[in-house]
Amino acid sequence: MIPNTMKAMVLTGHGDIDKLEYQDVSVPRPGAGEVLVQVTATAKNNTDRKAREGLYPTKKGEMTSFQMGGKPTLVFPRIQGADIAGRVVAVGDGVDESRIGERGLLDFNIYANDRRDINLTPDYFGHGADGGYAEYVVLPADQFYHIPNPELADAEVASMGMCSYQTAMHMLTSANIKAGERVLVTGASGGVGTALIQLCRIMGAIPYALSKQDKAEPLLKLGAEAVLDRSDMTTFVERVRAETGGKPIDAVMDLVGGEMTDVFIDTMIFDMNARSSYPRLSIAGASGGNISEILWTRIYLYQVQIFGVSHGTREEAEQLMAWIRGGQLKPVLHGAFKLSDLHRAEHYFMNRGSNYLGKIVIVPDSQWEEHGQPWSLESA
Repeated sequence: MIPNTMKAMVLTGHGDIDKLEYQDVSVPRPGAGEVLVQVTATAKNNTDRKAREGLYPTKKGEMTSFQMGGKPTLVFPRIQGADIAGRVVAVGDGVDESRIGERGLLDFNIYANDRRDINLTPDYFGHGADGGYAEYVVLPADQFYHIPNPELADAEVASMGMCSYQTAMHMLTSANIKAGERVLVTGASGGVGTALIQLCRIMGAIPYALSKQDKAEPLLKLGAEAVLDRSDMTTFVERVRAETGGKPIDAVMDLVGGEMTDVFIDTMIFDMNARSSYPRLSIAGASGGNISEILWTRIYLYQVQIFGVSHGTREEAEQLMAWIRGGQLKPVLHGAFKLSDLHRAEHYFMNRGSNYLGKIVIVPDSQWEEHGQPWSLESA
């Protein structure tokens, strides 16, 4: 039986975590082409916080969320949470009832059209439509992908959500990464960073991870060729050269921005005669600062190609889902919090310590014993 009301964490406006209120709300009903999913786990992403705080400006002094289509789509109240795992419990018109009971993972994008190769106005569930910080959510049937793998728990499935993995994939495909190329991955211990390391190996590229040294062992195990300490950037280029045998980095996957971006470019241009392709920088984050000071002469004289990346395409999502089903992609699950404890999860996420690697997931209280307790961070 599907209830009439459910528990949800509702975002009531831009601001701090006090804007997130745990409430009883109506259970949505699926329309044509949609499925009703009982949520078992939703991965936490930094975009939740940034959207809540209005940290997606495209002009100086602006406080806003995503509005690439020309107008704000984050309206309040809104239920956040993009990377949703769960089970289909009802279907709308045009959806085969055989899907009821399927365990799946969401392609989190809200696409503006049916094109499979491009996504120019990115928006997503948890922003332009309600997401997974609730007990139930309505989703497009064709974007909720069946993940039958019995060896994967629901929390692990959520940890491989498209917000991180599709962003990572699009960073690599935008830069046209080839097998054998050396790729510097910044912010390597987070969700996108760990996805980049795995995807580089699938594509045959060689990932060099930028992180703290206390995370070197798990990053090496995940597939990093070497882990470069981010605590000292003064000798960074020399350390890169030592790890690569004197060869330049072919492409940088930048999640940091700020003053470090200029140093990352240095790792690609110190020996242009040793290159076989143009230096490439894909940027999909600015955790180190939203403004970088770079000489444009360095960009055009060295022919550095820069790719701004936000989300990805249907084609990329389909490929990623196939790799998840096939076991080529592995979950990097750090732990779980109850939905009612999302405020503490936000604090933990922002102040994560040296042992943090991968993703945390948020599990509805009603699903906690089965899908959250084994990975509990409640005492953290």
